[in-house]
Amino acid sequence: MKKGDKVRFLNEKGGGIITGFSGKDIVLVEDQDGFEIPFRMNEVVVIESNSYGSDRLAALTMKPIITDKGETIINTNQRSIKSMLKEGQDDTPFNMADGDERFDILDDTREVTFHAPIEEREGGNLLTAYVAFVPSNPTLPVDTTFDVYLVNDCNYFLQLIYMIGENNSWTLVYQGELAPNTKNFVTTLGYANLNELSHLAIQGIAYKREKNFLVKPMFSAHIKFEAVKFYKQSTFQSNDFFESPALLYGIIVNDEPKRVLQVDVAQLAKEMQSKPHDNMKVVPTKMDSAQRGDEPVVIDLHIDALLDNTQGMTSKDILDYQLQVFKDTLEAYRKHRGKKIIFIHGKGEGVLRRALINALNYQYKKFTYQDASFCEYGYGATQITIH
Repeated sequence: MKKGDKVRFLNEKGGGIITGFSGKDIVLVEDQDGFEIPFRMNEVVVIESNSYGSDRLAALTMKPIITDKGETIINTNQRSIKSMLKEGQDDTPFNMADGDERFDILDDTREVTFHAPIEEREGGNLLTAYVAFVPSNPTLPVDTTFDVYLVNDCNYFLQLIYMIGENNSWTLVYQGELAPNTKNFVTTLGYANLNELSHLAIQGIAYKREKNFLVKPMFSAHIKFEAVKFYKQSTFQSNDFFESPALLYGIIVNDEPKRVLQVDVAQLAKEMQSKPHDNMKVVPTKMDSAQRGDEPVVIDLHIDALLDNTQGMTSKDILDYQLQVFKDTLEAYRKHRGKKIIFIHGKGEGVLRRALINALNYQYKKFTYQDASFCEYGYGATQITIH
C-alpha cells in the first residue's frame, strides 16, 4: 500500500484514498466526504493502485531522445516533455470566484459513518442521572422561565422517558437517548406551567455499545413536584453541570433509584430560621444536647420568613405552603414525645391559625395545643406538645 491508492473498507460500506500512515499498521484513508479516518491495514483492501509515482520515476530514469526538430521525447510513447507539460491546458478554464458549478455542488445526502469513540471517566460505572431546572433569571422575577434538562453523569448510555402527571393521568413529554456524561434539553416551563404540575416520573434503561458491560436493572423515579420551591432563590444552587444555579432532582444516584423525593425537613427548617423575628428564640430542628430538655422548637410561619420571593403566588399558594411547613415539622418530631413546638402565625384575620387548628383536630388528634406565652411570642403563636 502507498499514498494515493484507492481502497475499500472490509468491515463497513465505503472506501477512499490513502493519504498517509500512522505507526506500523495504521493507514489514513480520506473518504468521499473529505474526512480522514484511521484504519488498520488488515481492514482495507486496495482496489486501484496509484501508478503515478512509479510511472513518473520510470519516465525520469529513461533516456530522453532528441528529434530532428529539437524536441525532447521519452522513448516509451514518443511524447515530448513540452507536450506533456501542456497537457490539459486546452481544457475549458474554470473560475472559483465566479462560482464554478464543479465546486458549488456538495453531496450532503451521504451518511457520516465515523463516530468518535466514547470516553469513559473513572468511577462512572455506577448509574447516576438527574433532572435539572435552570432559571432564566436567578433573581426569579415573575417572568422567569425554567429550562428542563436530563443529565447523564455516568459511563452508560441511558434511554429515558420523562412524563408529567396529575392524579392517575400521565403525559409523555420526552423520550430519547443520552450519551455517557452528557445532558439533553427537554422543555421550558414558566410559573403558570409549574402550578399545573403535581408529579414527575422518569423511567430508564442503561447499556453500553461496542464493549462488554454489567447489566443494570431498569429504574423508575417518581418525584413529588413542589412548585412553591421555585419561588425561593436559595432553592437553586451552584453545580457541576451548568454555569448558572440550578435545582437538581436525583433520578438514580450511584445505582440507587430515587423513587419519591420529598422536602428535606431539616434543611427547610434551617432555611426558615435564617430570617428570625427579634422576639423569638430560634432552635435548630436537629436534636442536640441543648434541645433534649424542655426548650421548645420555634418555627415562624410568616411567609417572608419562609420564602425570599412570593411573586406570582396567590393567597392560596401561600397558605398551602405554610400548612406544608407546619405538617412537615410535626412529622419530623412525631417520635419525640413531650417535645413542645411553637408556631408563630400572627394575628391577622386568623385564617392560618384556623387552618392549623383544623389540621390538629383531624390529622394530629393525639397532640395537644394551647396559646403560646404572650410575653415571649405575642398574641399570634400556638404551642403544640407531641404525645
